[in-house]
Amino acid sequence: MAGKATVIEVGDHDVRVSNPDRIYFPELGATKLDLVEYYLAVSDGIVRALRERPCMLHRFPDGLAGEKVHQKRVPNGAPPWLETVRVNFPRYNRHADELCVTKPADVIWAVQMSTVEFHPWNSRRADTEKPDEWRIDLDPMPDCPFDTVRTVAPVVREVLDELGIAGFPKTSGGKGLHIYVRIEPRWGFSDVRRAALAFAREVERRAPEQVTTTWWRKDRDPKALFIDYNQNARDHTIASAYSVRGVPRATVSTPITWDEIASVDPQAFTIRTVPARFAELGDLHAGIDAVEHDITPLLEWADRDESAGLETPAEQ
Repeated sequence: MAGKATVIEVGDHDVRVSNPDRIYFPELGATKLDLVEYYLAVSDGIVRALRERPCMLHRFPDGLAGEKVHQKRVPNGAPPWLETVRVNFPRYNRHADELCVTKPADVIWAVQMSTVEFHPWNSRRADTEKPDEWRIDLDPMPDCPFDTVRTVAPVVREVLDELGIAGFPKTSGGKGLHIYVRIEPRWGFSDVRRAALAFAREVERRAPEQVTTTWWRKDRDPKALFIDYNQNARDHTIASAYSVRGVPRATVSTPITWDEIASVDPQAFTIRTVPARFAELGDLHAGIDAVEHDITPLLEWADRDESAGLETPAEQ
């Protein structure tokens, strides 16, 4: 069985998938080939989510029971049609040529390399230092139920609406919720993070019993919902829309409508259920690139908060 392989035709390219029958997700009995077929079924959505972005791969070479590998660099021997983008890490005086998805075959190649999760940057290769995506991460603390997420999400939407900004929600694949916003690629990571913190503080003011922006985890109420603005810092990544999560149930970070949040069960979105949903609804994030928003009002909020003595914690 170890030597068995199959060849998958993906667009103009053939991708050899080794060990297609290896069980990756024990709770569902889902195999590596099931994972390939899932990503093929949502290929339009996953490529849109990853397109032109440096992408960290979360790999499980021995399945979920084995070690998880966080891989930035595309290895030697990758096919010549695979595209990469070079990103620099000045702190370490290093660089990495990271996967830059432009087509479905790139995704399937990564799955062949035992990738389960795709974690893209919030900038694109045209200028990796200027994000075009602001990420609002509603991250429940250990004792915070999803009902709190349901309560806070409308507040997030209210503030976005007042700013005239379109947000695109998705489940995290875990306990939380992400809302993505396309922004003009005019600002660096530090400014986008400042804007994200200013927004989070405004949501906290409107829902003080549920929301926290407290920086240190040890100081947060374990029942609170943390708005993790630090996900907008340079080289911070979270699972993309349509990314499978490396958990036994094979949950998927799934785009949803705002109206669905009130009743959605994030655990219901798995590699078994999302393909049919995608076939029926299409990509709910298909319109995300239609408008790029100006974050100047949020930076003005950040200036106001800092003038009032509210510090912006250093990036971690």
